[in-house]
Amino acid sequence: MLKRTPLFDLYKDYGGKTIDFGGWELPVQFSSIKGEHEAVRSKAGLFDVSHMGEVEVRGEDSLEFLQRLLTNDVSLLKEGQALYSAMCYEDGGTVDDLLVYKRNENLYLVVINASNIEKDIAWMEKHQTGDVSLINRSDEICLLAIQGPLAAGILQKVTDENLSQLKPFYFKEDVSIGSEKALVSRTGYTGEDGFEIYCESGSAKEIWTLLLEAGKQDGLIPCGLGARDTLRFEARLPLYGQELTKDITPIEAGIGFAVKTGKESDFFGKSVLADQKENGVQRKMVGLEMIEKGIPRHGYQVFVQGELVGEVTTGTQSPTLKKNIGLALIAKEHSEPGTIVDVQVRSRVLKAKVVKTPFYKRQK
Repeated sequence: MLKRTPLFDLYKDYGGKTIDFGGWELPVQFSSIKGEHEAVRSKAGLFDVSHMGEVEVRGEDSLEFLQRLLTNDVSLLKEGQALYSAMCYEDGGTVDDLLVYKRNENLYLVVINASNIEKDIAWMEKHQTGDVSLINRSDEICLLAIQGPLAAGILQKVTDENLSQLKPFYFKEDVSIGSEKALVSRTGYTGEDGFEIYCESGSAKEIWTLLLEAGKQDGLIPCGLGARDTLRFEARLPLYGQELTKDITPIEAGIGFAVKTGKESDFFGKSVLADQKENGVQRKMVGLEMIEKGIPRHGYQVFVQGELVGEVTTGTQSPTLKKNIGLALIAKEHSEPGTIVDVQVRSRVLKAKVVKTPFYKRQK
């Protein structure tokens, strides 16, 4: 039996086509992946991402606990601020990538990937020490994401909170949206400006419906997982299980900015990651642009002069660029932009070139 979010009954009202996504029955699209992608780039889109996991970390030793688990420096957070980080094993491989929200000195909210909820919580509990309580609130919290250049204006229509005061990676609690309350953060996974709205499960339908009604004239449409994936990919935002795995470190994946090896606290994988930062890595995540006609898909092998040098982690036809592009983890000696490589696309070997990423960056 697949899990469903509290919004499941509304999907059919908007033409939602659902798929099995990591044990969840979720919409891959409502209208079309391309149309939803373009709406987020030019106007706005609304996503149900309630399958994500939320864990409260409570207690006087919460900061010390998180500093030991996470690669980023949680001590830099102010109340009302969020931080992107990785959580690693001793060998530097990635347990997960996540967001941590500082609600007060003794209360943090850690938002984890849906497919990793059980694994992540088991890892956190294994290393739980001192005055720290872990509360899994994943089943009680719904998460909606409104993304795109018109997102702020649309959300502003349904709340008295001054959203212009909310900077990227900051959040406000107890924000009134209609008759409901929510935690609203200026974060997202699309490469566009936008907001993520955390609410109690019983509030989700009202907020979803209210936003779509408020944004109708501005072109706001519901969006599925298909567009979410192409949007995050163009912006070079990693997906766990593809760009990040237990066998791929955050440095190899290109998110070294979220690894603070200079912080005083020791953390799992610190020595390995510090060595990779100082001495470089043997593998690097690079962008690929196909020269010959074909799409580089996840798992496709990459060669240079007949030698296997890596494999594609994500690839698609970019709706924004109208090009066939991919991300690939390859040997560092072949990672320079302009390098020509061969991609095994089914039975054919097709040429591609290494290009700089992100493929897409929004104009501020």
